[in-house]
Amino acid sequence: MREKSRAAAMLTAAIVVLTVLVGAGVSLLLLMAPSAAADAGSTTAVAAVHMDPQVLGWAFVGAALSTGLAALGAAYAVGRVGSAAVGAVAEKPELFGRVLVLVGLAEGIAIYGLIVSILILNRIA
Repeated sequence: MREKSRAAAMLTAAIVVLTVLVGAGVSLLLLMAPSAAADAGSTTAVAAVHMDPQVLGWAFVGAALSTGLAALGAAYAVGRVGSAAVGAVAEKPELFGRVLVLVGLAEGIAIYGLIVSILILNRIA
């Protein structure tokens, strides 16, 4: 059983590292892309964004991966924490508020991935 939890912890760590690497890579790629204001040459009210289609494609891939991998990590965390929380509340019902906070913290991982995705998509819009 210990090997199974060790493998699960390594898988979770790998998902987190992959999410961070994808987010950082796409962010650097978008920072190096020319902005619309530089292409326009002047301060116009509406400037068309002329971005390389390959950069645009990688931005969408990065946004999708950051949301998807964060949701997978959050699902795994909520599954582990939720099952332990149900067992703890079954033994001591007065712990309900504390375990609810722990489950909420595990769900926060998905929100972080969604925020990263929104930031990436906002940069290319």
